[in-house]
Amino acid sequence: MVEAVQKTLILLLLIGLGLALRSKIKNKTEINGVKEIILSIALPSTVFIALMGIKISLSLLIYPILVLGFNFFIFLSTPYFLPVFGIEKDSTAGRTLTMLLPSLAPGLSSFPFINEFLGDESLALAAMGDVGNKFFALNFLYFVAMKMYLKNNHTEVVEDKGKVKSLLLSLVKEPINIIMLLAIIFLSLGINMSALPSAIAELFNRASSLMTPLVLIYIGLAVQFKEGKIKLVSSILLFRAGITILFSVLIINIFNITTPNLILLAVVIPLSSCSFWPFAHISAINLKEEEKGFTKERKTFDMNLAVLILAFSLPLSTILVMGILASGEFFAHTSTLLITGFIFIGLGLAPHVFKKTKTYLKFSKVSS
Repeated sequence: MVEAVQKTLILLLLIGLGLALRSKIKNKTEINGVKEIILSIALPSTVFIALMGIKISLSLLIYPILVLGFNFFIFLSTPYFLPVFGIEKDSTAGRTLTMLLPSLAPGLSSFPFINEFLGDESLALAAMGDVGNKFFALNFLYFVAMKMYLKNNHTEVVEDKGKVKSLLLSLVKEPINIIMLLAIIFLSLGINMSALPSAIAELFNRASSLMTPLVLIYIGLAVQFKEGKIKLVSSILLFRAGITILFSVLIINIFNITTPNLILLAVVIPLSSCSFWPFAHISAINLKEEEKGFTKERKTFDMNLAVLILAFSLPLSTILVMGILASGEFFAHTSTLLITGFIFIGLGLAPHVFKKTKTYLKFSKVSS
């Protein structure tokens, strides 16, 4: 336990270092440069090392399928719980949340902590699971965004083959996907890490060592709390965390998972922050509508709300994932997870239930 506390303190200090550097690095391009190093060099190297240490098996396909199942669970349930927060599902805010909430960005918000607390094997399984999430965010959500745009503007459906091809190509070209494919090919041929030339192995080891420090410094640099619907966004993200944990409990029970590491993995991956990919789809459509001179009310999505969701999602997910993993096996029990899930749901709903109760009591007094 002392070791976990010490490790957590070091991770928090690295985030603090990022916050301290904000006065020195204010240029968005420089911050994005740090992000690019993480996603193109450090993270792929770490995933490569992790994958090269596991035995290749068709059973690994279950991980992307399960993560994809989570994506669709949140996607299909979002329209039903939005009215609780006073948001119509077919409004700009409703469409924006339906796009963002089901997506995951584990590379920045959970992979570093999985690697630190659960080890290489767990990271390899998490990376496999992210394949399903990437397909969902890059491809499925693009079609959803286009459908929302066409419906909102009463436009006939036009199949954009060029865009679809471009999205599929970007999925293949992503460094982490290239490196995962390479690792799978090597493992299929019976080549593991020790069989690689020492210079190549050392290159991956050195690049991998950059990941956790860079990610945490990046979080400190990039996180911004902009003014806006802060209470609403916080409530929705807490509620999302609550139903996410309940989904994890369901999966743990269905598959009778008893290994603590796998239980914790099933909990923290879905708790990852919202992804940038659906935001990219939203931005593209927003730009198209601005060129046509659309007013804010006529637009398909709410860009300000999307930015706010991303800004709050990353630090919240980081805190939750780090807290759960740093607690050892405390959260590796379904009873603890059930209580935690309902607590988060309660925290998310409380401000809105209180507001409605207050409005009702005020109305009752006026009526009497």
